[in-house]
Amino acid sequence: MPITDCFDAHYEQYEAWFDDNYNVYLSELKAVAHFVPKNKEGLEVGVGSGRFAEPLGIKTGIEPSGKMRAIAEKKGLTVCSGIAESLPFADSSYDFVLMVTTVCFLDDIHQSFREIKRVLKPSGLFIVGFVDKESPLGHAYSIRKDANVFYKDATFYAAAELQSILKAHGFSQIEMVQTVFGELDKIDEVQAFQEGSGKGGFVVIKAENEK
Repeated sequence: MPITDCFDAHYEQYEAWFDDNYNVYLSELKAVAHFVPKNKEGLEVGVGSGRFAEPLGIKTGIEPSGKMRAIAEKKGLTVCSGIAESLPFADSSYDFVLMVTTVCFLDDIHQSFREIKRVLKPSGLFIVGFVDKESPLGHAYSIRKDANVFYKDATFYAAAELQSILKAHGFSQIEMVQTVFGELDKIDEVQAFQEGSGKGGFVVIKAENEK
C-alpha cells in the first residue's frame, strides 16, 4: 500500500519544512533543474504539493495523497490519483520523468521503474532526486527515522544501489550531482552542486531510456 496517511495527516508540517529550510530546498531545486530539459513534456511521479514541478514547468503529476494533490492542483498542475507501480499513462508519452524524494516510499521499486521506462519515449530521461543513504545526512535520517512521521516507513538507498537498479532496467548514460552539504539548520545560502555522491545529502541522478 502507498504511504499516504502521514502526508494526509501532516501536510502542514510537510509544507512548513520547505519554508523552514528554504535554502536547502532551493539547493535541491537547483540540482534537479540542472538535468531537466527545456521545452519538453515531463511528468513528476510523487508530485506532492508541486514544490518541484511548478518552478520547473512540469504541468502533470501523479500523487496518491489527497491533501498533497489538492495543494498541487491549486498551483495549476494536473494531478492524477495513483501510484508509481501503475501509471495511468500511455506508452512513450513523456520526454522525461521526474521523481524527487519519492523513491524511498515506493512499495515496489522494480515495478515502478518498469512503469517509468514504459511511459518514457525512446532516449527519454529519468531524473531521480533522493536522500543518499551513504551521506552524512542519510546516516542521520536513518538513525532518527523511527521518530520521523514521514520517514519512519521509508527505505533509503545509496547512490550506487540506484545506479545498479537503473542499469538493470535498461537505463544508461547515467550522470549524478550532489548538494546539501552540512547540517540543515546551518545552511544559510543556496549551495552549488557537485558531481558524484557521498558527501551531499541530496543526490540527483539522470539516466537515459535505452532505445
